[in-house]
Amino acid sequence: MSHLMGIAIESLVAVLLILTIGYCMLLNKRLKRLKADEHSLKATIAELITATEIAERAIGGLKHTVRDVNENLGSQLASAAEMSEQFKRQLAEGDSVLRRLSKIAIAARPSTAPDPEVPKISSAKAIAAAAQAFSERRRADGLAA
Repeated sequence: MSHLMGIAIESLVAVLLILTIGYCMLLNKRLKRLKADEHSLKATIAELITATEIAERAIGGLKHTVRDVNENLGSQLASAAEMSEQFKRQLAEGDSVLRRLSKIAIAARPSTAPDPEVPKISSAKAIAAAAQAFSERRRADGLAA
């Protein structure tokens, strides 16, 4: 019986060793998968770092571009404001010239009653015609208009 008891204990130890070996093989597979995941995670992290560096360089370039555009836009706005002032002055001068021409045309018009057969001309056309007549009269007298 003692011999039978020894075989039973040895058999139990053998079964437990087989289970331990099987469990070790299972753990080994899981560790290999974990290592593979670790390598892919490291590769992903490296790609993220590279993408972050590229994005930082792009942001730096955009900041530089914004500064340049801001300076350029500021100078263009100043130029536009100056040109706007010039246009205002020129429009005021043109308005003044138009008023003087209008006064000249009114003064040059004969004060006779209008002929009912002559169609009425719009005031702008009348002013232009009067200015043309005035300049032709001045040229005929030998003076430059």
